[in-house]
Amino acid sequence: MRVMTDAAVVEGIAVDNVTAWMQANVACEPPFDFALIAGGRSNMTYTVCDSAGRRFVLRRPPMGRLLPSAHDVAREHRLMHALQNSAVPVPRLVGLCQDEAVNERDFYVMHFLDGVIVRDIEIGRTITPQARTRMCRELIGTLTDLHRVDIDQVGLGNLAKRSGYIERQIKRWTGQWEQSKQRDIPLIDRVREALVDRLPADARTTIAHGDYRLSNCMMDPDGPVAGVLDWELCTLGDPMADLAGLLGYWYDPEDPEVGGDNETTGLDGFLSQEEMAGLYADEMGISLERVSYYQGFAAWRLACITEGVYARYLRGQQGTQEEELDLDVYRDTVVARVERAARHLGVA
Repeated sequence: MRVMTDAAVVEGIAVDNVTAWMQANVACEPPFDFALIAGGRSNMTYTVCDSAGRRFVLRRPPMGRLLPSAHDVAREHRLMHALQNSAVPVPRLVGLCQDEAVNERDFYVMHFLDGVIVRDIEIGRTITPQARTRMCRELIGTLTDLHRVDIDQVGLGNLAKRSGYIERQIKRWTGQWEQSKQRDIPLIDRVREALVDRLPADARTTIAHGDYRLSNCMMDPDGPVAGVLDWELCTLGDPMADLAGLLGYWYDPEDPEVGGDNETTGLDGFLSQEEMAGLYADEMGISLERVSYYQGFAAWRLACITEGVYARYLRGQQGTQEEELDLDVYRDTVVARVERAARHLGVA
């Protein structure tokens, strides 16, 4: 769903300044139609259409006060630029603007990518069971392609430290939780303590997307991944955390207690969590012995992230969106996710 706007007043866009920047950086014909894409929970995303029908996408941070190191769109741009010629499908980039005089904060523009984002069960029902199965296999194949990228060869060797990924992530999201929380949830602390006590040995360092899931990929309706999106949380780290994150969003009718947040992947043709994990393990030649730890970490981390999103919506930082969002349900999702983390880790 798009939020249509008056071309003269667009929330989060300085129309005249951005139009001038677009004219200087890409072949286009103003005036432009800017439209906020509803559904974004982090960086704000707009479609940009010129008078000749060309389509682009613009990404910028939310409005208002931001947490330190969060919403780094320049980092997103760097990641996708590095992967332009890799086996990982990413959108074609137009450019990055870091002159805050243009639009208050950094932003980047990329070419519009055709495809479908399977973000809810209604969209999932439009896809054949055969295509759903292929989507599962393609999602895992693309994830393994990402984890095989030579980080030095693509210029990302200095993106982050190459050790202590889980420990660093626990520290980061503990800090974000403390700055964002709208209430106390003691289980957050108990799960964090269990994660620290059971830290795994450092794994092979790869690019870790940080939020790899079906709804963060533009899919070809026939199944292939047309483009991986939303690189804001990407870093160098443990590839098992990406797999666990994907499983954390994956609703599984066989095990709904640890499944995802909607029933899309319960439709016929979608593989189970166990089948998805098995495909990844077979392709990468790894053991799934500690997958429950990583699933607990992924669910705890997502609870912390969700609280931050909830707080930004309460402060009105995500722009005016026409989609219906029940903030009470969203608030309760935080509790459900940390409870899921506790089940994975056996924390009372």
